[in-house]
Amino acid sequence: MNRVPLPAGTALGKSFEYGLDLNLGLYASPVWQAIRRMSGYAPTFPPTREDVATYDDEGGPNEDVTARSFAAAFTVQVNRLLSSGLYLPEVEKILAAAKSSGEAAVLDIRWYHKPVLGTPNPNDAGRAFVTVEASRQNTGNSSNEILSVSLTGKGSYLPIANPYNPLGSGIPTISSVAGDGGGMITIDGTGMLDVSNVTIDDVAVEHLPINAGTVVAQLPDGATGDIEIVVTNAAGASQAYTYTLL
Repeated sequence: MNRVPLPAGTALGKSFEYGLDLNLGLYASPVWQAIRRMSGYAPTFPPTREDVATYDDEGGPNEDVTARSFAAAFTVQVNRLLSSGLYLPEVEKILAAAKSSGEAAVLDIRWYHKPVLGTPNPNDAGRAFVTVEASRQNTGNSSNEILSVSLTGKGSYLPIANPYNPLGSGIPTISSVAGDGGGMITIDGTGMLDVSNVTIDDVAVEHLPINAGTVVAQLPDGATGDIEIVVTNAAGASQAYTYTLL
């Protein structure tokens, strides 16, 4: 028995209870994409120090912290769509920035506390501009493809309200469907970020979550007329949505 009790309703935090998102849109109208299959997330807040020592310090050091930036390191698995060959959009964004210079080398990111149970910490979230370095972690003859990523802040970071809404991770709902050009459809609704399966007329199809409200899916061969779409995540399956292909 622990001789130093904790308050009732206390839970020990877990290492995986953090989210890190990349902005795929504009700063004023962001499109946040979670970095999926991430591990080893280690954030720091490097200080900028200014020497303020005087004779009164009697030879001892005296520095003020004038600002703090953001930095982080993590690894991410490299998953890709078999149909297009493209990596997940967040991995594509990281690799593009890591190969670029100037503004093209800068990412707009946010991080936040993301607990499994209870209320997210409202003070543990922020947004920052960063540059990125990425390298292959595994180079063995039969290893999984994993990137080692490091982020270095540009300027000070911005504290933000914690955006994580655990209620938004419930059973998916489909509000609208659009498109069939090129054999692709866009499905809008809720609970789309962690979608594990999309079926069209009971046939599982390739899909790509874009953000919490959108997933793109590949139409099966020969699909015509009215089709029934069901989206599934860890919480369950959506109600079937009927869409008419033109």
